[in-house]
Amino acid sequence: MKVDATVMTGLNDVAAAAREREQAGYSGLWTAETAHDPFLPLVLAAEHTSEVDLGTSIAVAFARNPMLLANIGWDLQSYSKGRFILGLGSQIKPHITKRFSMEWSHPAARMREMILAVRAIWDTWLNGTPLDFRGEFYKHTLMTPFFAPPATDLGDFGVPRIFLAGVGELMTEVAGEVCDGFICHGFTTEKYLREVTLPALERGRAKAGKTMEGFEIAGPSFVVTGNDADEMEKAAVGTRQQIAFYGSTPAYRGVLELHGWGGLQEELNALSKQGKWKEMGDLIDDDVLNTFAVVAEPEGVAAELGKRYGDVIGRISFYVPYASDPDRWRAVMTELNAL
Repeated sequence: MKVDATVMTGLNDVAAAAREREQAGYSGLWTAETAHDPFLPLVLAAEHTSEVDLGTSIAVAFARNPMLLANIGWDLQSYSKGRFILGLGSQIKPHITKRFSMEWSHPAARMREMILAVRAIWDTWLNGTPLDFRGEFYKHTLMTPFFAPPATDLGDFGVPRIFLAGVGELMTEVAGEVCDGFICHGFTTEKYLREVTLPALERGRAKAGKTMEGFEIAGPSFVVTGNDADEMEKAAVGTRQQIAFYGSTPAYRGVLELHGWGGLQEELNALSKQGKWKEMGDLIDDDVLNTFAVVAEPEGVAAELGKRYGDVIGRISFYVPYASDPDRWRAVMTELNAL
């Protein structure tokens, strides 16, 4: 199992963080579109590493258009010598319409078309195929030599891989159909992964006439651990609050409903509207915590992650919304690499 790390620091610290994580043995470095742009740090990471994969987990797709994504993906793939993974996600409607001031409609269908449009643009640049993409949401029919990067940019490594994040079945099917990999949301349980996510991916692959062979699943997993009882409790508190935050989102209700906890989503949502963040975390009892997170002493983390996901997930990262010791994760990573 590949073990990935996140690079969530500011631009001034990215180079050192990327070098450190590659030297520690991580297989991939991922950024997220939260308080900073997800693409700029990867330029620095590409410059200061040589082997690790570099990806966005995630870049908000609907905040952009296919041509912009094609350009940035092409350039990062070229500069990293084939190590870039374009990881996309839809976000939710309020963020797209109110934060980014962009259109929102039929998210799964729009995402499918966006990715196909990106691939059509890359095909034009790489193979000289006339650009004639005409969809319901995106149309790209003009490409002159002045605006086309040279095919030699990509050497012998080709275009970037595209991964898609999702929770709902329709978006997950899209990932299976038109992508090279899938990014599980942190708000995913083993039961949901096996009973909902995997079947949806398989349906998508079947639509494209493909099997799951070569398709990669990446899974950030909540982990609660510590060297003593006090550290374990602090880790649990931080993780409960993060689970509660995600659980308050209506779009993720299906995960809770699968476990018979649909009512919890309504309670969390109501508290979120009142700004009662601590009280939200208090609603995440031990049963819910242990379902969403691996709760174990450091020496037991790798074994439990392997037990839950070893036969399904090809690459994993640790979702730890609390302060922790980096050396702890190196030991866990070594064990997971051996699985």
